Amino acid sequence: MNMLVDGEWRTDAGEYTDDDGSFQRQETTFRGRIRDDPDAEFQPEAGRYHLYVSYACPWAHRTLVVRALKGLEDAISVSVVDPYRAEDGWQFTPEKEGCTRDHVHDADYLYELYVEADPNTTGRVTVPVLWDTHENTIVNNESREIMRMLDTEFDEYATRDVDLYPEGYREEVDRIIDKIYEPVNNGVYRAGFATDQKPYDEAVDDLFAALDHWDSVLADQRYLAGDRLTEADVAMFTTLVRFDNVYHTHFMCNVQYVREYDNLWPYLRDLYQTGVPDRGEKTSGVAETVNMSHIKEHYYTTHPDVTPNRIVARGPDLAFDAPHGRDELPGDPPSELVAAGTDR
Repeated sequence: MNMLVDGEWRTDAGEYTDDDGSFQRQETTFRGRIRDDPDAEFQPEAGRYHLYVSYACPWAHRTLVVRALKGLEDAISVSVVDPYRAEDGWQFTPEKEGCTRDHVHDADYLYELYVEADPNTTGRVTVPVLWDTHENTIVNNESREIMRMLDTEFDEYATRDVDLYPEGYREEVDRIIDKIYEPVNNGVYRAGFATDQKPYDEAVDDLFAALDHWDSVLADQRYLAGDRLTEADVAMFTTLVRFDNVYHTHFMCNVQYVREYDNLWPYLRDLYQTGVPDRGEKTSGVAETVNMSHIKEHYYTTHPDVTPNRIVARGPDLAFDAPHGRDELPGDPPSELVAAGTDR
């Protein structure tokens, strides 16, 4: 495993799996909170915070979706790493399409920021990273918490009145995010990185039992929590949009494609098409956060234990913008969000 140990980059610091071959995800290390409170260490301000992401990473992708739906592009800036992650970890290669330089530090590698924030830090170097340019430190690198902060603490700076954690739904949203994490969001990794048959079988069984369950739930309601688009849908979306192109093949989650599900597939298209009308220079919505070339390059070239020859699978070419018919079910996107550039 490549990680920081006492502030030093190491390429021999351990394994992803335990003794029985089960994948073990490490805890994130920076857990500060931005709060709209005068006594808070980190307070919401436009231009103060910077988001480091990979388009390839489903966890980082969550934060990009919320940023887009809330209209926080001008309030929170972004740097994008190279989808290929070599021995030195996430790298900035601005000459590569879809990538940027590090707009804050002009660093070469993401781990340099972790060391800048804590010279003695130990842990994996992951995206997303929410950076405070005033305090020159990492606020948080836990995707669920960053997603929540962007959704709830920056309304003053958001250009759209979108609430993904609405009153009356919050307990259910938290329950669903918890419920889909282990079998679905983390389940594809549990299957893909398993090094023994038993943990792989357990992960695949859990994954497809969960997908079957949510496919059934979505038969009668537009969104996971009912009639409202919420953070739970964002958390599900970033796994589903990668599934047929990557997880089905690369991580051996090949019991069924998402596009073969009666309800998950149109639900995925519905979420993909959620956005705002063209404002002249650009459209801002979920589709604009999806970079499938980065997604496929990352997975097929960065895990040599899974795909040692680094050949990127060609297909499938999915029609995410095809009509979905989900608008006939109870519930609508927030009033400022519509289907972006497509006839549903």
